[in-house]
Amino acid sequence: MMWNLWHGCHKVSEGCLHCYVFRQDEKHGINSSVVHKTKCFDLPVLRRKNGTFKVAAGTTLWTCFTSDFFIEEADEWRHEAWQMIKSRPDVSFIIVTKRVQRVRQCLPDNWGEGYQNVTLYCTVENRRQAELRLPVFDELPISHKGIICEPILEAIDLKPWLGKEIEHVIVGGESGNNARLCNFDWVMQIRKDCVDSKTSFTFKQTGANFVKDNKYYRIPREKQIPQARKAGIDFFP
Repeated sequence: MMWNLWHGCHKVSEGCLHCYVFRQDEKHGINSSVVHKTKCFDLPVLRRKNGTFKVAAGTTLWTCFTSDFFIEEADEWRHEAWQMIKSRPDVSFIIVTKRVQRVRQCLPDNWGEGYQNVTLYCTVENRRQAELRLPVFDELPISHKGIICEPILEAIDLKPWLGKEIEHVIVGGESGNNARLCNFDWVMQIRKDCVDSKTSFTFKQTGANFVKDNKYYRIPREKQIPQARKAGIDFFP
């Protein structure tokens, strides 16, 4: 289930080049660089007429898929967001960010070593971003950590970061008409490293332009996730 507290973002690295949010906004004449709160901002604490939460206990909420939870423009709203997250220990919140350098300064005063209902994923799309972001990510006080390589743009060595605090790695190719290649060899190397370190691994999607065994495949959007699942390479120790 998605919780998009605010909408709008700024491209910060190579993986942002063909961002799906910018593509969709362009179709509707929306300026993606304008960051604003959404109507769903208070979703976790909304109640039905009978008093029960609209977001049921046990739900997993993936946050800010049309922005970044740690984007600068949201600094004035984030304190309230943390309060809602803290008030729902029965809900799991997944936060994915490219802005790990801002995380520490944006944590709430009562954070401690992390809220147990929050998992933070750091996005790294290539070796350069892995080298820049993962050392910072490694030092952050987070109870549950993961890495997302999506869109994966080249082979990435995650071995130095696995077998420690990283609980899960997700890998996926890029969608869209201008998608860059995803090579299955890159996916399988990361999977091997995850298996060796007993780290959970998910192959999320092939992307639109996919190479396997030196053969090129153009994969329609609706088949990119099913084809990744069909590969049967997810790993959960």
